[in-house]
Amino acid sequence: MTDSQDTGTASSAAEAPTEAPAEARAEAPAQTSPVAAEVPVAAEVPVAAEAPAATAPDAAPAGGAAESGGGNPVAPAPAGARTAADVVTPEVAARLTRGVVSGGGRTANHTPFTGEKLADLPESTPEDVATAFERARAAQERWAKVPVKQRAAVLLRFHDLVLRRQAEVLDLIQLETGKARLHAHEEVQAVAVTARHYGRKAHAYLKPKARTGVVPTLTKVTELRQPRGVVGQIAPWNYPFELSVGDALPAFVAGNAVVMKPDTETALTALWAREQLIEAGLPEDVWQVVLGEGPVVGPAVVAHADYVSFTGSTRTGREVAQGAAARLVGVSLELGGKNAMLVLRDADVEKAAAGAVRGCFSSAGQLCISIERLYVHESIADDFLQRFAARTKAMRLGNALAYGADMGSLVGERQLETVTRHVEEAVAKGATLVAGGRPRPDIGPLFYEPTILDGVEAPMAVCGEETFGPVVSIYRFRDEDEAVALANATPYGLNSSVWTKDGRRGRAVAARMRTGTVNVNESYAAGYGSVQAPMGGMGDSGLGRRHGSEGILKYTEAQTVAQQRLMPLAPSFGMTDEKYAQLMSRSLRAMKAFRLR
Repeated sequence: MTDSQDTGTASSAAEAPTEAPAEARAEAPAQTSPVAAEVPVAAEVPVAAEAPAATAPDAAPAGGAAESGGGNPVAPAPAGARTAADVVTPEVAARLTRGVVSGGGRTANHTPFTGEKLADLPESTPEDVATAFERARAAQERWAKVPVKQRAAVLLRFHDLVLRRQAEVLDLIQLETGKARLHAHEEVQAVAVTARHYGRKAHAYLKPKARTGVVPTLTKVTELRQPRGVVGQIAPWNYPFELSVGDALPAFVAGNAVVMKPDTETALTALWAREQLIEAGLPEDVWQVVLGEGPVVGPAVVAHADYVSFTGSTRTGREVAQGAAARLVGVSLELGGKNAMLVLRDADVEKAAAGAVRGCFSSAGQLCISIERLYVHESIADDFLQRFAARTKAMRLGNALAYGADMGSLVGERQLETVTRHVEEAVAKGATLVAGGRPRPDIGPLFYEPTILDGVEAPMAVCGEETFGPVVSIYRFRDEDEAVALANATPYGLNSSVWTKDGRRGRAVAARMRTGTVNVNESYAAGYGSVQAPMGGMGDSGLGRRHGSEGILKYTEAQTVAQQRLMPLAPSFGMTDEKYAQLMSRSLRAMKAFRLR
């Protein structure tokens, strides 16, 4: 994630008053698989596979989509489509922001679709942050005494509320991030799957576990999991639903309270999630929300937290880690990436091209696990590029609060500036523009066409820097060793993708990749959506993991309770020191012989 997505101790593009629209951030979902339409009420959303590509060249432009000077077609807005004023009324804004801890300061957020203001919001100060932590600590002591199964039941009720009311949050996500509705639905899927998983599995993860004592039968040992206390969470703008409440759910079910700083530009989505979770049974004070500029509010959150969860840029992640380390509190960081996709010689070229569209352009590329580098075997590179380019050029851009668009807007001026700079510099230095490469102000102030570059070389910025936008570079390779070496030649290690018809071969190549998740014959959704397995980064892409056992146990302190019975671990019953030493030596040899662990 680039520095323009900082939500912690450094400047945030969305929070700068002079800059347009929301901040959005993605990791998977953020991470997760798209579906073609909203799911029925109470249905559970699968996340294991992404939706069939709606961007095939023979499928678009469709439905009367308008061409614009030979560029990407525009998805028509349906009749009677809702507007920002229809969704974010003063009453809605007032209701959602009641939970923000603020002494009276005011700020605002905006929609990337038009640049217009969405709502006036409370603004917090460092003193307000301290107040939020005081309230959270008092509430956490009571919440931690609630049995795990009752805490987990809150998550399952929340799961149902989210799916039942998904249209509300889809509107907010789109308005605050500018993404297409299908990509907004990825967040709904990710949150629902996480709520279901920890709602069902939290008890197993957290229950006391018997461990073998130093002397079996004489030493009874139990491992307990105690909540850390109050978790400080700094959430990003690109996936404001999944990367706010999605990361908070395991903290809550583990018995913690949370003080969260969502990005100001996407605060309404996080506050909507808080409202639903409270309705599901979470005590109101257990989840405190503070809003304000990253450099002001972020350090205050780190200064009071018992554990810190941060998603954002690598630069700011280092600052957060240093602040936490100074206080000797734990931290988890999901940071930037320059993710690679490998298309091996035996790959299904058509499926790989469709997967590349999803991997590169979901949420307009503003997804930490999206693909920015495409390595294709030289024997199929021309065929792949032709198919990929055709699909990319057929993608429909749109800003309606409805399904139909294949890609939405960038989130802010800084993102547009970075994308424009990377593309223009690459072309000026000899790269070939295969598709896209231009802004689309006819649709909205921050729209930019999905872009493919060929012939990219160092030191072009797009070669090594994270773009965090709808731009991908194509490279050719001769053999798998070269492809793996090129893919690993980056300080980042978040996500990667391998395409081949041979599953065993794909898994073997995947094991050589230095990334926290590797998807075989998918771009990012298979790994991110499989929430029983850990997700996170290597190298400059972060510390710690979300999902699975690691995703909940990081919010706990391990405690060992050892009860000694019958005799002490010391000379007794008149033994001399020498006799005791001999007894223990014989016992240790016996335990090894009996293969005790």
